[in-house]
Amino acid sequence: MTPLSGSSLSAARRARDLADAATSAVDVLVVGLGVTGAGVALDAAARGLRVVAVDAHDLAFGTSRFSSKLVHGGLRYLASGRLDVAHESAVERGILMERTAPHLVHAQPFVLPLTPLVSRGQAALARAGFHAGDTLRLAARTARATLPAPRRLSAVETRHLAPALRPAGLRGGLLSWDGRLTDDARLVTALARTAAGRGARILTRVRALELTAAGARVRDELTGEEGEIRARAVVNAAGVWAGGLVDGVRIRPSRGTHLVLRPESLGPLTAGLHIPVPGETNRFVLVLPQDDGRVYVGLTDEPVDGDIPDVTEPPETDIGFLLDVLCSVLHVPVHRDDVVGAFAGLRPLLDTTPEHADAPPRTADISRRHAVLTSPDGVVTVVGGKLTTYRRMAEDAVDAAVRLRGLAAGPSRTAWLPLVGAAAPHVLAGLPAPRRLVRRHGTEAPAVLALAERDPRLAEPVLPGYPVTGAEVLWAVRHEGALDVEDVLDRRTRIGLVPADRAAASDAVRAVLDGAAAGG
Repeated sequence: MTPLSGSSLSAARRARDLADAATSAVDVLVVGLGVTGAGVALDAAARGLRVVAVDAHDLAFGTSRFSSKLVHGGLRYLASGRLDVAHESAVERGILMERTAPHLVHAQPFVLPLTPLVSRGQAALARAGFHAGDTLRLAARTARATLPAPRRLSAVETRHLAPALRPAGLRGGLLSWDGRLTDDARLVTALARTAAGRGARILTRVRALELTAAGARVRDELTGEEGEIRARAVVNAAGVWAGGLVDGVRIRPSRGTHLVLRPESLGPLTAGLHIPVPGETNRFVLVLPQDDGRVYVGLTDEPVDGDIPDVTEPPETDIGFLLDVLCSVLHVPVHRDDVVGAFAGLRPLLDTTPEHADAPPRTADISRRHAVLTSPDGVVTVVGGKLTTYRRMAEDAVDAAVRLRGLAAGPSRTAWLPLVGAAAPHVLAGLPAPRRLVRRHGTEAPAVLALAERDPRLAEPVLPGYPVTGAEVLWAVRHEGALDVEDVLDRRTRIGLVPADRAAASDAVRAVLDGAAAGG
């Protein structure tokens, strides 16, 4: 299947769209192309509005590529009494899994091992929580076939799903299910491309220098040229950087760190793990097996003060904390040398505490509910929330912009709008392409595969032992807006999460990009 008409992003399209954006006013300018900004661009474009969306770097450059890759059903918020947030999360999870992105979001089983560190009271509480989460699934009208029911596991069943667990004292486990993304950055790419297919101009490497209610002064980061983009409404979706663009928006970033392990570190894992953090209530370290064979272990929730860097480096204290909790349940410990990579993202939490409060709350206790704010001069800012609820955040932001500026637009359509590559499960299952490719590209997987059929060299992996091929790199350049090696390694694929793999794959990726630039 060829790409959805008009949805391909490339360097050539960027140049055309950037030139067009400077010549006429649009209805909505979106600043930030993480999951929320890309969602805003799609929501506005789907309503028939003329849209330009810019980002100083690349699609999913910030927090949106550093999540746990989970689409949560809101269980954590149910436990804290936030029924509204919990229900919203469950609804949005169902929309992604059953309507808009079933190729990218799948059911993920998790095991909570009942070790001696988990009392029987804690186990009973967790089990009640999982069944309450299943009630949320029912209230959100997500089918049982999409998310199976939670249940108790025997010790034998628990170790069958996770053989690395320590057998001594293991009483069994609790099995639950949630949604998991193939890759968070691929969700952002799909959103941006779907918006482009609806006419939105998606401009990466374009930095907003100054925002007003009438548009923005911008700089093309590839050429250094500055210009203006005029718009009837402006939406600031810059995440943790939102406060630097609009006065009065106070962000309290929270750092979430993950480790990257090779599969041999934990052996075969057919389920993820929920590992209770000692001394904490309703807080877990997650073990997340990936389709590419790697395993992610996360995550922390630590406040971050001071200037916000473009890319956050995970500190050794976070890495040590995660290893300590992980090793509390393992038969054979994982050591620091087994950590082949680590990444950290910053959650853009809205700071609502008084400016002169004696002590700010822990970031773990700050609400994840999103907020849509309007500055005195009329810029709409959307902050807070989480990846799962990006669509609702985008809808609320566009609603605010439409009301504020009197734009001629109907209600949001995105709850029923499939993203690029989406199709019913039985259609996806019947595609003539490998399952891994279908989980990344959906209905476009056969077209990616066809590139390698025309040039067998593109069928070769760009990194020995890792599944990404030259055909996927070429597709990223031709259709997914990748402009350089870093875009491919760090966001269109996730090779770059392991520094050694990044170094080993760089030359092969660069060769494909050079060939594409030469017209090959």
